[in-house]
Amino acid sequence: MKIYMDACCLNRPFDDQSQDRVRIEAEAVLSILDYCASGEWELASSKALDFELAQCPDPVKRGKIRSLYAIAQSRLPVTEAVEARSLELQRQGFSLFDSLHVALAEACQQDVFLTTDNKLCRTAAAINTGVRVANPVVWFMEYTQ
Repeated sequence: MKIYMDACCLNRPFDDQSQDRVRIEAEAVLSILDYCASGEWELASSKALDFELAQCPDPVKRGKIRSLYAIAQSRLPVTEAVEARSLELQRQGFSLFDSLHVALAEACQQDVFLTTDNKLCRTAAAINTGVRVANPVVWFMEYTQ
């Protein structure tokens, strides 16, 4: 299983856990990362995700996120085709980083692109992307059943 997560997912375990949704998503993200760390699934990284994660203003949180992300076994390359697809996705309503992440996941044939961003999930569902875009809780519950 090839998995690509956005910055929202990787940040989730370090967000305020007082809300049920945040806590449940954090647990799902950590469970998914456990499968990746064990080698059963493969987590992908990218230069785009590196840049986005580097924007975290809290150096302690940034370090914790990097330690989670260090288990990534593959790196998705930003090619001209990925950049062109990203521009196309932006014209269809995606933000810059969201379009780049979806384009990377599509081009590199990831099985799923996980995000905790509801708007991103809705936008992806509306245009039927070439990769499944899903919330980690929903996907994990479906996949492990």
